[in-house]
Amino acid sequence: MGKTAKLTISLPRELISFADEIAREKKISRSKVLSSCLQELAERHKVAEMEEGYKAIAKEQKHLAAVASEIEHEVIPEWR
Repeated sequence: MGKTAKLTISLPRELISFADEIAREKKISRSKVLSSCLQELAERHKVAEMEEGYKAIAKEQKHLAAVASEIEHEVIPEWR
Protein backbone atom coordinates (compact mmCIF):
# COMPACT_ATOMS: atom_id res chain seq x y z
CA MET A 1 0.00 0.00 0.00
CA GLY A 2 2.94 2.32 0.35
CA LYS A 3 4.36 4.50 3.06
CA THR A 4 2.38 5.16 6.20
CA ALA A 5 1.91 8.35 8.17
CA LYS A 6 0.51 9.12 11.60
CA LEU A 7 -2.95 10.64 11.82
CA THR A 8 -4.86 11.94 14.80
CA ILE A 9 -8.64 11.71 14.47
CA SER A 10 -11.67 12.01 16.67
CA LEU A 11 -14.34 9.32 16.53
CA PRO A 12 -17.50 8.55 18.48
CA ARG A 13 -16.77 6.18 21.36
CA GLU A 14 -19.08 3.57 19.85
CA LEU A 15 -16.95 3.38 16.72
CA ILE A 16 -13.77 3.14 18.74
CA SER A 17 -15.27 0.30 20.76
CA PHE A 18 -16.35 -1.41 17.56
CA ALA A 19 -12.87 -1.01 16.03
CA ASP A 20 -11.33 -2.46 19.19
CA GLU A 21 -13.73 -5.41 19.06
CA ILE A 22 -12.82 -6.15 15.44
CA ALA A 23 -9.12 -5.75 16.24
CA ARG A 24 -9.38 -8.31 19.06
CA GLU A 25 -11.34 -10.76 16.90
CA LYS A 26 -8.92 -10.53 13.98
CA LYS A 27 -5.85 -10.12 16.17
CA ILE A 28 -4.77 -6.97 14.37
CA SER A 29 -4.16 -3.40 15.48
CA ARG A 30 -6.81 -0.72 15.67
CA SER A 31 -4.88 1.14 12.96
CA LYS A 32 -5.06 -1.91 10.70
CA VAL A 33 -8.84 -2.13 11.25
CA LEU A 34 -9.33 1.49 10.24
CA SER A 35 -6.88 1.19 7.36
CA SER A 36 -8.70 -1.90 6.05
CA CYS A 37 -12.07 -0.14 6.28
CA LEU A 38 -10.78 2.87 4.37
CA GLN A 39 -9.14 0.62 1.77
CA GLU A 40 -12.44 -1.22 1.23
CA LEU A 41 -14.28 2.09 0.91
CA ALA A 42 -11.70 3.32 -1.62
CA GLU A 43 -12.13 0.15 -3.68
CA ARG A 44 -15.93 0.47 -3.64
CA HIS A 45 -15.61 4.10 -4.70
CA LYS A 46 -13.31 3.14 -7.58
CA VAL A 47 -15.71 0.41 -8.74
CA ALA A 48 -18.65 2.86 -8.60
CA GLU A 49 -16.70 5.39 -10.69
CA MET A 50 -15.81 2.70 -13.22
CA GLU A 51 -19.45 1.59 -13.44
CA GLU A 52 -20.52 5.17 -14.14
CA GLY A 53 -17.85 5.45 -16.82
CA TYR A 54 -18.94 2.22 -18.50
CA LYS A 55 -22.58 3.36 -18.42
CA ALA A 56 -21.62 6.67 -20.05
CA ILE A 57 -19.63 4.87 -22.74
CA ALA A 58 -22.50 2.45 -23.40
CA LYS A 59 -24.95 5.35 -23.72
CA GLU A 60 -22.65 7.10 -26.17
CA GLN A 61 -22.12 3.94 -28.22
CA LYS A 62 -25.89 3.33 -28.34
CA HIS A 63 -26.36 6.86 -29.64
CA LEU A 64 -23.62 6.43 -32.26
CA ALA A 65 -25.17 3.13 -33.39
CA ALA A 66 -28.55 4.82 -33.81
CA VAL A 67 -26.98 7.63 -35.86
CA ALA A 68 -25.07 5.13 -38.00
CA SER A 69 -28.24 3.12 -38.54
CA GLU A 70 -30.08 6.23 -39.72
CA ILE A 71 -27.48 7.12 -42.34
CA GLU A 72 -26.51 3.63 -43.50
CA HIS A 73 -29.27 3.64 -46.13
CA GLU A 74 -27.73 6.75 -47.65
CA VAL A 75 -24.34 5.07 -47.90
CA ILE A 76 -25.32 1.45 -48.62
CA PRO A 77 -28.23 0.89 -50.98
CA GLU A 78 -30.80 -1.67 -49.87
CA TRP A 79 -30.20 -5.20 -51.11
CA ARG A 80 -32.94 -6.60 -53.26
